[in-house]
Amino acid sequence: QVQLVESGGGLVQAGGSLRLSCAASGRTFSTIAMGWFRQAPGKEREFVAGISWRGRNTYYADSVKGRFTISRDNAKNTLYLQMNSLKPEDTAVYYCAADSNSFGMGRPTARFGSWGQGTQVTVSS
Repeated sequence: QVQLVESGGGLVQAGGSLRLSCAASGRTFSTIAMGWFRQAPGKEREFVAGISWRGRNTYYADSVKGRFTISRDNAKNTLYLQMNSLKPEDTAVYYCAADSNSFGMGRPTARFGSWGQGTQVTVSS
């Protein structure tokens, strides 16, 4: 099991930027593919971005491609999501998640079994 704690959310104007962080503990972070998901009010949780265990492969939802960047620092056991050119439709609670299996690729279809508590991102128009 891995414990995950997100931070960095907040209120930002449209066009602005935020960087989310996710601190991990427990399982060996450097062997785990990771992902970011979000859930807006009244909507289902959706995949935002994923990264492989070594950070060499990344995957993005079409809605954030070119604006968001997922990265990781295995020495610091931390996952990041840099969000630029934010839009009001990006407003949601953002969650980081860990693949239940080791040495994965972080694809949207991965079995993400551990979740953080979420951090609120609100983008005003």
